[in-house]
Amino acid sequence: MGKTSKDKRDVYYRLAKEEGWRARSAFKLMQIDDEFKLLEGVKNVVDLCAAPGSWSQVLAKRLHKDGFDNAKIVAVDLQAMAPLKGVIQLQGDITQVSTANAIIDHFKGESADLVVCDGAPDVTGLHEMDEYIQAQLLLAALNITTHILKPGGAFLAKIFRGKDITLLYSQLKLFFPNVTVSKPLSSRNSSIESFVVCQNYSPPADYVPNMSNPLLDHKYTDWNELTGSNRIIVPFLACGDLSAYDSDTNYPLELEGRQPYVYRPPVQSPIKPPYEESIHLKKCKALGLCVDSASPSEDQKENVQSTVEEVAKLSLGASCSSGNEVN
Repeated sequence: MGKTSKDKRDVYYRLAKEEGWRARSAFKLMQIDDEFKLLEGVKNVVDLCAAPGSWSQVLAKRLHKDGFDNAKIVAVDLQAMAPLKGVIQLQGDITQVSTANAIIDHFKGESADLVVCDGAPDVTGLHEMDEYIQAQLLLAALNITTHILKPGGAFLAKIFRGKDITLLYSQLKLFFPNVTVSKPLSSRNSSIESFVVCQNYSPPADYVPNMSNPLLDHKYTDWNELTGSNRIIVPFLACGDLSAYDSDTNYPLELEGRQPYVYRPPVQSPIKPPYEESIHLKKCKALGLCVDSASPSEDQKENVQSTVEEVAKLSLGASCSSGNEVN
């Protein structure tokens, strides 16, 4: 394909280059802001998972346009990012305490008005796994946000909408009474990507931001510092007598105090297990039957077919009668 093929297929990709944006995702933030007015009156912003920097570009341009020459924008990403004027850059993993502390240090005496996160994992194609990893990434971003966002502030983050997304919504609602899902026009309709717009940050009354989060590296003893709503302990009870058999141990067939061992078939075998045919073919020495060539000849096809038919006949006879049993 030529250099112009992607320009034809993706108008936002072409427009991003024409207007000087580092990525087409810049239009997503601008379209969301046009609808929700998230950047009105905003001075301090944190851009998590910022590379290549298109959202930081939008933030710098719009905040400086409003006259906030001293606006503080902190951009964080695991990958290196080319410098941007008016943007403080940190290279680090947002799921690590060291990165969280570095972000917090840049807001000494002040809090952020807005935290944005356009991060996403490298997708695997397994949608359930991708959705789960994305949700965990968002929760890591939320954990950092609770340290630096002022009451009444806003949080904007990417999500993958899946069947369990309502759980994530309920977690966000604990901290933000106003949670809205937004799908900007520049986000492809074929993508499960959307963005949660969380407004009016209001954490629970007894909530104290802390770094003892399962998504962040921590010491085991850190959990002892949690109190109130931060510390919820669910009892774990092992059932059974301590002298009972260990399910992870191999025991001899002859057990002390029990009757001599006699093999017994299962009380009820599966009626039609999916592996029954494979067991049957294996016992009839037909499992893995195939041809060597990728394009078999007619003679090869006939030989395979005749063998399969022969196996089918054997299944009706006594020679393979044991194949009907499933152990």
